[in-house]
Amino acid sequence: MADNTLQWSPDFALKWSDFQAESNPAVFEDSHSVIKYRFTWTVNSEKIDDQIVFLIEDIRLFAEFNPLLSWVRLSAATDLLLHHEQGNFDLAELIKNENMFKLQEQFNGKYFPTRGKNEEQRRQFAKEDSGKMINAEVEKLQQLYDEKSLQYHKETNYGVDTKRQFEYDLTFKQLRQ
Repeated sequence: MADNTLQWSPDFALKWSDFQAESNPAVFEDSHSVIKYRFTWTVNSEKIDDQIVFLIEDIRLFAEFNPLLSWVRLSAATDLLLHHEQGNFDLAELIKNENMFKLQEQFNGKYFPTRGKNEEQRRQFAKEDSGKMINAEVEKLQQLYDEKSLQYHKETNYGVDTKRQFEYDLTFKQLRQ
């Protein structure tokens, strides 16, 4: 768990008490989940010939729910809607799993040039530059999740279409096994 976020795991389920922001009376939705990706990685540098290069290794990605930005309209806080919001969190994990290999393959075993006038600067810039490179790819993944999340809400009518919600649930169930 980073800061005040809840990290997805197969044995964790959202509760309405996790939705801590004030509801927004100006929007149509009865609830709103803020789910983002966080990443960690290792960066190593090597000297090849006379050039210092860095490698990006061990990228890890986490789907996280932000309680302080997520809300529910109390009059709409039903088990059906909570189940749908859990599905939204599960969707983030599913997309992460489907794209993790591709993300890692973009960097694994590749050398990237670094900048800086001395070894300490090069290390610092390697950390900074590698973080920016990974972040650019994670932002693309976040955008994909945001698009799929809108599609999920629309197709299930926020869980009201129980037939379509059940179809999604079958997919999400595989995450928990």
